[in-house]
Amino acid sequence: MTLQKKKVWIDLDNSPHIPFFKPIIAQLEQRGYKVILTARDCFQTCELADLAGFRYQRIGRHYGKNMVLKLAGLIMRSLQMAPFVWREKPDLAVSHGSRSQHLISFLWRLPVVNILDYEHAKLMPLVNFVRIVVPDVIPAEAVRIASDRILKYPGIKEDVYVPDFSPDPTLLSELGIEKDKIVITIRPPATEAHYRSAESDVLFDKTIEFLAEKQDTYLVILPRNDSQKAWIANRWPRLCSNGKILFPKKAVNGLNLIWCSDLVISGGGTMNREAAALGVPVYSIFRGKTGAVDRYLAENGRLFLIESPDDVRNKIQVQRRQRSRDHRHTNAKALDTIVHGLVSILKAT
Repeated sequence: MTLQKKKVWIDLDNSPHIPFFKPIIAQLEQRGYKVILTARDCFQTCELADLAGFRYQRIGRHYGKNMVLKLAGLIMRSLQMAPFVWREKPDLAVSHGSRSQHLISFLWRLPVVNILDYEHAKLMPLVNFVRIVVPDVIPAEAVRIASDRILKYPGIKEDVYVPDFSPDPTLLSELGIEKDKIVITIRPPATEAHYRSAESDVLFDKTIEFLAEKQDTYLVILPRNDSQKAWIANRWPRLCSNGKILFPKKAVNGLNLIWCSDLVISGGGTMNREAAALGVPVYSIFRGKTGAVDRYLAENGRLFLIESPDDVRNKIQVQRRQRSRDHRHTNAKALDTIVHGLVSILKAT
């Protein structure tokens, strides 16, 4: 098979994968590789893929927080991928931790590149991981694979796509937010994820109660699904009815919303690190195992860890910030390192 016809299969398993893979796809296609995409219908992944102009095949969905259903959903989605893999015959499978892709790749004997930025994520056994790709702040011994199969890139995952970001301040008017108000973007904890922490749920509740007291503020909340949105609306009906809590009516560019915000509070990793990459004050209410990337950002004053209800009132500073178009913290070498690694693997297959 000629170089130009080699296929890279990327599975978009979650919404953060859309901006992350967009520049990687563009770089691979510029080098003559064919990139084929699948996407899971959950957490606005498909909506954001449409917004990005991706051509993809929608396969599978999210099956909720029940562990038995999660396992059944994993197996079902992998089997649903089989006709796609048989038809397209990719040379390399790439994802940011897609277990469904890993399972079908094992069955199909496909080489796999797994990109991680959280060393506590569990690797599926027996899969042919030709490379595990991680930020260089994650120690090699934290990744359970032979060291010669680990590819490290400088900076953090968000450095792959943040350098190309151009802000659009008209977003605030589209959301109905008045000028001179403090904008706080909030991502609730992942209540249906396997890493769910009851502590994160408590901190989210205390955070909303604290911010409800602040004048001239908008809380732009990005629920992970409709059931979480309904729970929040039922929990704080007055804040929703008077417009203090806002839910975007459609999928929005996450980076742009962060840039338009004065601070960010999130129970998940990607939005926290996107804010850190953009230089926006960010507070993490994630209470799972703290990964090396978050420790690195916290030690460098780019991320504040909220670890108790007292921290909510003592650490979170609600104030306007001076917005800048300069992404001072980004590392432009991250994208080049990952793409070069993928190209090297494709040349060797």
